[in-house]
Amino acid sequence: MNKTDRQLAIMLELQRSKVVRAEDLASIFETSVRTIYRDIQALSEMGVPILGAPGQGYSLIEGYFLPPVGFSAEEAVAVLMGTDFIEQRLDGDYVSAAKAARRKIEAILPETVHDESMRVRETMRLLQAGEPVTSLREKDYLGQARRAIMELRKLRMTYLKKMPEADGNRKSTREIAPYGLALVQGNWILIARCDLRQEIRHFRLSRMTGLTVLEDRFLIPNGFNLNNYRPLDDRNERVLVLAHPEIADKIAETCHYYMESTEERKDGLLVNFLVRQPEELLSYILGWGGNVEVLEPESLRHRIREEAEKILKRY
Repeated sequence: MNKTDRQLAIMLELQRSKVVRAEDLASIFETSVRTIYRDIQALSEMGVPILGAPGQGYSLIEGYFLPPVGFSAEEAVAVLMGTDFIEQRLDGDYVSAAKAARRKIEAILPETVHDESMRVRETMRLLQAGEPVTSLREKDYLGQARRAIMELRKLRMTYLKKMPEADGNRKSTREIAPYGLALVQGNWILIARCDLRQEIRHFRLSRMTGLTVLEDRFLIPNGFNLNNYRPLDDRNERVLVLAHPEIADKIAETCHYYMESTEERKDGLLVNFLVRQPEELLSYILGWGGNVEVLEPESLRHRIREEAEKILKRY
């Protein structure tokens, strides 16, 4: 960063943070405190009204603003989440550029717009974002869920569960208190407290039908923060699979979440999975075909045989 860019960035940082120490500015812009002193002096000589308080730091005189750029809260969220994504996913040069862009944007937002945009950003996360293929219904549900989160209103929907109940039924009507949204591998996941289960659950928007925003309101528990939230790991069932080494990368790509360990053996790669129910791996194992063999549990081996027999009858 050259001197001119750094001095402009210092003004924006002062406008954004109100009071900043020279040491903090030096850390942000990766330069020496002496250089910051010279930049502050240069800005003062150019007419920028900077106040210095010993032991506290520098600030701009009240009422001084750089020329504003008009953003609505929605526009600010769109731009700032873009910088969040770049910071998470791209290389170091873009990370620095994204941080600098975010500081500049936050500095020029009116306080009300800044506060609202921050509140929206705190309810949404981007995790392992792939290329989402969302239907018009999912996009509509995303908007409804986002508004319900902001208004602290409950949702009702019919949910298609991944695993059926004992009677084979996969559909369940739920009322939930939505806490936040996360984009995981191209799928929007709603993190919410389920009234039926009395605990926080994860719901894919793609598996919802009949989503309705209710008048009932809720309160988010004190201390809950989506950025710090980590779901409880309730995977207690082990599955052992012997795989051909040539598909090790495919297994790692598709089932990374379930994999606990791997061991190279003479007869192949031994993969140890940890799941809630062995049937969670059924579709993956069938997709790997003859390149894998389930060693345990026996119940999953039996289920694989049943499915293979069904396939054989069709062909």
